Amino acid sequence: MRSRMHADEEKDPSNLSAQAVSFFAHTLLALGTWLVLMVVGYALNPPAVPQTFILVLSMLMPFIAGNIVTRFRQDEMATLVWLVGLIWLLIISLWILDMPTGPNECFKCDATEKLTRTFFSLPVPSGLIDNDGPFVGTWPAAALLGYALGARFALRRPSAKKQPAA
Repeated sequence: MRSRMHADEEKDPSNLSAQAVSFFAHTLLALGTWLVLMVVGYALNPPAVPQTFILVLSMLMPFIAGNIVTRFRQDEMATLVWLVGLIWLLIISLWILDMPTGPNECFKCDATEKLTRTFFSLPVPSGLIDNDGPFVGTWPAAALLGYALGARFALRRPSAKKQPAA
């Protein structure tokens, strides 16, 4: 009986619109947290910060935000924002793979090298999209993943009530 009522709740159009608004709000909150991190980093402008440190911070700060928000407002939609990050990363990947290469722009790179050098600057930046691959693709996707993980850790599971022994 419980599962039938739960299924009816999910089909309610007002509930679906509330879920869509909630999903969009959590996505904006995750990206907003990451943008605040980028603005603070730009304002402080510390010298020689490794990109891996920025990647970790890009996941950690939204992780904390998602965890705090979900502790106060239990919402399963917060755990699904990583999908936006995945879709964003796929869109940027297609854009990068369609780019022509040339001198100083990943000359004679195969597809894998093009993506790793653009998104992670390994072993050196690719020169594509003005070497802003981590800022455009990797760090926002990491922020959305971090937010979703933080929300997942804070989401309470419904406890199963103990049935009295017969």
